[in-house]
Amino acid sequence: MLRVENGRFRNLHPHPPHGFLDLFRWKLRLGSKERSTIDRTVVPAYCPDAMRVDRGRLDRPSRKHIQVTWIGHSTFLIQVAGINFLTDPVFGRWCVPFPSFGLRRRVPLPARLEHLLPVHGVLLSHNHYDHLELKTVRKLDREATWLVPLGNGEWFRQRDQDNFVELDWWHETELGPISIVCVPAQHFSGRTLFDRNLTLWAGFVLRTPLGNIYVAGDSGYAPLFADIGNHLGPMQLSIIPIGAYAPRWFMAPMHMSPEEAVRVHLDVRSRFSIGAHWGTFKLTDEPLAEPPIALRHALARRHVPATSFRTMQIGETLLVAGNEE
Repeated sequence: MLRVENGRFRNLHPHPPHGFLDLFRWKLRLGSKERSTIDRTVVPAYCPDAMRVDRGRLDRPSRKHIQVTWIGHSTFLIQVAGINFLTDPVFGRWCVPFPSFGLRRRVPLPARLEHLLPVHGVLLSHNHYDHLELKTVRKLDREATWLVPLGNGEWFRQRDQDNFVELDWWHETELGPISIVCVPAQHFSGRTLFDRNLTLWAGFVLRTPLGNIYVAGDSGYAPLFADIGNHLGPMQLSIIPIGAYAPRWFMAPMHMSPEEAVRVHLDVRSRFSIGAHWGTFKLTDEPLAEPPIALRHALARRHVPATSFRTMQIGETLLVAGNEE
């Protein structure tokens, strides 16, 4: 289902685009003010020894469990059915093309890329710098297969990386015993001032022997999540963004709030969800440690058990029971 307008991809549920004037309005603090009671100096919890402690278990994850390790931001190691996936891998100190104090990594990296296990598949949701980093791409084993939305293959091809599969929304491919379905998201793409929306953005659903795993990527909230849930749910595990949401007048079309993340959790019929896209890079106005607190409040308001949607410490590993148990 290709959505292209004047040579550029578009969302299923279009919204008025924010231009440079809106960007300046935000950066100059001219929009509506949104206050937080969270201490802005607090950084998220960090497990400096988690990767070392769990190294042996990472080598041999349980066959009855999906194993997930949070590296930071949107980068997770997902291990299931003998296949190791990385999501949106960024292992550098900055998430911009040039070093910037404002967009540096605020929490230490829990593991160097070369210390991780062999990676079989990489899920790329879109081409923004906080999700796609050239140094990380070059360090990854060339045997790893990149699963990328339409149009992103040319970027890899120009850098002599040819082990990729391009997918349109709702298209599917296989890696070992796992089928990977590319699904819609509500976002945009671009790495320069001139290439906005020339490549597609997406989420992914992994069909595994232990249940379906949903990786939402970056997205604002839209009715598309109910469609994903109807076609591919229930999800045994979902990784859903909960950060980079303030101010809402500017961020709502592209980044969901924790309240909206809970709606996604319900829409896709997720049995267990993990919050992503927070706590690593200071991209927007909310305090770095606020999203998990806002998530807990949102869960309580909707009477959703807090145990069904939680956040992780950076470097932490979780075992999620498969649907065969």
